[in-house]
Amino acid sequence: MKGKGSIYLTTTLPYVNGKPHMGHALEFVQADVIARYKRAVGFDVFFNTGTDEHGLKIYRMAEAEGIPVQEYVDRNAKVFDDFRHQLNLSFDNFIRTTDPHHLASAQEFWKICLKNGDIYKKMYSIKYCVGCELEKTDSELINGECPIHPGKKIENIEEENYFFRFSKYQQPLLDLYAKKPDFVIPESRMHEIARFVEDGLKDFSISRIKEKMPWGVSVPDDDAHAMYVWFDALVNYISAIGWPTDMEKFQTWWPVIQFAGKDNLRQQSAMWQAMLLSADLPPSEKIIIHGFVTSKGQKMSKSIGNVVDPLDIVAEYGVDALRYYLVREISTFEDGDFTDEQFKAAYNANLANGIGNLTARIMKMAETHLTSPVPLSSGEFPQEFRDALDVFDVQKAANVVWEYIGKLDRYIQETQPFKLIKENKGEGVTVIEKLVADLHEIGLMLAPFLPETAEKIITAIQGNNMPESLFVRK
Repeated sequence: MKGKGSIYLTTTLPYVNGKPHMGHALEFVQADVIARYKRAVGFDVFFNTGTDEHGLKIYRMAEAEGIPVQEYVDRNAKVFDDFRHQLNLSFDNFIRTTDPHHLASAQEFWKICLKNGDIYKKMYSIKYCVGCELEKTDSELINGECPIHPGKKIENIEEENYFFRFSKYQQPLLDLYAKKPDFVIPESRMHEIARFVEDGLKDFSISRIKEKMPWGVSVPDDDAHAMYVWFDALVNYISAIGWPTDMEKFQTWWPVIQFAGKDNLRQQSAMWQAMLLSADLPPSEKIIIHGFVTSKGQKMSKSIGNVVDPLDIVAEYGVDALRYYLVREISTFEDGDFTDEQFKAAYNANLANGIGNLTARIMKMAETHLTSPVPLSSGEFPQEFRDALDVFDVQKAANVVWEYIGKLDRYIQETQPFKLIKENKGEGVTVIEKLVADLHEIGLMLAPFLPETAEKIITAIQGNNMPESLFVRK
């Protein structure tokens, strides 16, 4: 049973066949906001992220570079490990699916599913997208191509594989969704996955012949086969918290709240849940689904030339500028747009000339006219702020913060404390003290979103002095 006050959060694990992109940054920062918020309101949090390192496309990428696969994944996993630091994530764990403990966990998970009658062997023939590492039906293809990976050849695979009895879990999954109507957030994705399961489930392949794809977790008692990448990778959510060797740790944290993109909906909220049921484990707590980051309405693509590297933004504007755009200017649950022009406009209006300018004005008045720091309460988050984050609506919560920023700006315009202090010092001091106290409340709310900025604001308030510049391009 899950320990009281304990929350386990995880992102999906990105493949290490390329460098981190804006979609990874969106998911990681959204999850980090929730992790920081939950800690701030008193929960113990375990925040997991990591890398997915098996599968055909990774094997082929290493082969194309002419280097050993382990060397390839070691190098690229480090890039993602660095990325979590560059985004200032408050992570607790970074798991790699090549970790020895994970390999052993995946094999034990397989054995339990096999024992429970849910794994069998058969010949099959499919159309397969290497980019997705998924089987594709004709109805899912556009002009014979995967819509998520246009230009990549759809492969025809015919071989003997092990299969998972996904079809067996149609009704148990529907029962789960009926019992927990908010199991998947947002509601539109809950309806989407329920319709998918209602339409009937096909058993799916969970192994590959090692002759063709040698880079994967060996199938127990059959070394001629390697586990299908999705089957292996999904087990990370339990191996990361000790399963099956440290059940006390596992029971402290499980079940998990998962963050994933809309292209992961089927795998996370249906396939993985069926696998958990097969292994006699409780389902996940919730699945939070976000959209894609587009550019002028188009998917970011190297061939189109509209890719924006998140680390380029961090290098020029700082990490909190990127975090701000991802949490407030991009929808939490739907697709959102990112262009240089949109980013710069938001940066100037809401950061440099917004919270940055507001903080400088208030703290300049405090430093000049107050003789000591303003007494501050520990403070609680406003109810509308908590309500938004309690349902994982990161954008709505960020909008609450900027509503408070706007109110404080208007209060300065109405009271004109810089004039009032000359006419009535006592009343002017009272107004400035209120401004500082309100700014402190804003700083606390900012902390899950823009942790560096919040720390600078709160430190300045505690010392009653001007902070270092909050938003200056590097």
